[in-house]
Amino acid sequence: MNVAAQQGADRQVHQNPILAIIGASSGNLVEWFDFYVYSFTALYFAPAFFPSGNQTTQLLNAAGIFAVGFLMRPLGGWLFGRIADRLGRRTSMMISVLMMSAGSLMVALLPTYASIGAAAPALLLLARLIQGLSVGGEYGTCATYMSEVAVAGRRGFYSSFQYVTLIGGQLLAVLSLVILQQVLSSEQLYAWGWRIPFVLGAIGAVVALFLRRSLHETSSEESRNHEHAGRLSGLWPHRKALLIVLGFTAGGSLTFYTYTTYMQKYLVNTAGMTAGMASMVMTASLFLCMCLQPVFGALSDRIGRRTSMLCFGVFAVFTTVPLLHALGSVTSPYDAFWLMAFAFAGMSFYTSVGGIVKAELFPIEVRALGVGLPYAIANAAFGGTAEYAALWFKSAGREEWFFWYVTALAGVALMASWLMPDSRQHGYLRDDVSPAPRRREPVHAHVSSEARL
Repeated sequence: MNVAAQQGADRQVHQNPILAIIGASSGNLVEWFDFYVYSFTALYFAPAFFPSGNQTTQLLNAAGIFAVGFLMRPLGGWLFGRIADRLGRRTSMMISVLMMSAGSLMVALLPTYASIGAAAPALLLLARLIQGLSVGGEYGTCATYMSEVAVAGRRGFYSSFQYVTLIGGQLLAVLSLVILQQVLSSEQLYAWGWRIPFVLGAIGAVVALFLRRSLHETSSEESRNHEHAGRLSGLWPHRKALLIVLGFTAGGSLTFYTYTTYMQKYLVNTAGMTAGMASMVMTASLFLCMCLQPVFGALSDRIGRRTSMLCFGVFAVFTTVPLLHALGSVTSPYDAFWLMAFAFAGMSFYTSVGGIVKAELFPIEVRALGVGLPYAIANAAFGGTAEYAALWFKSAGREEWFFWYVTALAGVALMASWLMPDSRQHGYLRDDVSPAPRRREPVHAHVSSEARL
């Protein structure tokens, strides 16, 4: 595509930001449904892969594989960030959703420990590694794309739909389990019913793949041919931004996964709720959280992304310990819902701007890599291990220590937010025009896309 044609495509994107965001976020929703359905169905499939009579031990093993899947995220953040910056955002998003479909289908068809022994959890681990690689690339590329198609002055609002669909994926995952709990018996769920959501996720990913084929590219040919496009060396001048993203992602993702993926097990394993009741509470609270994202995203357009991040940091530091104590001793599902609603409202200061705040810190030629890689590293180290750490502290008889661990990382996020520049004055997307990148020397113009990778 020549420069003129690329500019025409760019104009068409900005004329239809809503359609572009719907197309991108449809794949994002499916990706996160496939990834999170593992966590919500773990109560039922854990005995099939980990033959232990202790429920906490089984969940600990399942959470361990969930955490290991996160270790692939930094590799996915680097690989797909590089693809997005050098070959285009659209290409990267199509590959990632195709890989997620393959991983989900693999889990759905896996034999159990009783059938093939230790090979069963090994294959489960392989499937999660594939999905971890996929979702590691999905976040950075999708956040970059949605920030670039958003209209100036309303970027917080439009970009918040990344977490609308991210949380929507979680919501659909837990909702699918609630429906199955109403339709199937407990014995059927343990035997084969847990496989159904993985089949649905694989099919949905294929549908999303075709929707993403119609997306327009937001990066220009000039930016993709920049000498630093998609290269780690191109991130070095922006090392302060990298550290800031690492800092607030560490606290933000740990808090997010504590109140989402781990909370269902916490309500069952600590508060003593039934699995069905815990799923109902999570369904209602996740729906509310999803609806809050555009509200807080629009608020960030008025008060600034840095102010939103500071609000989240203060909230998490001062409320995590009392909130988790209250949720651990709650007896009424209604009380649990309102406590979760309060937690999600404070967390929405972070989640609603989680993508756009990172994109505003990096220039276009390294934006997908700059957003995806540090996010994936911090997310793998702290978000992906949230369940495992919580269950480990519980098994050691020191569950409250986990509460203080989350609080400490929230303090790190608060410090990073304090050091973050105000994007209203110092954001790369502020003027809706990215800095003009330097082109490669003409002698390199013939190099193919494959060679550049």
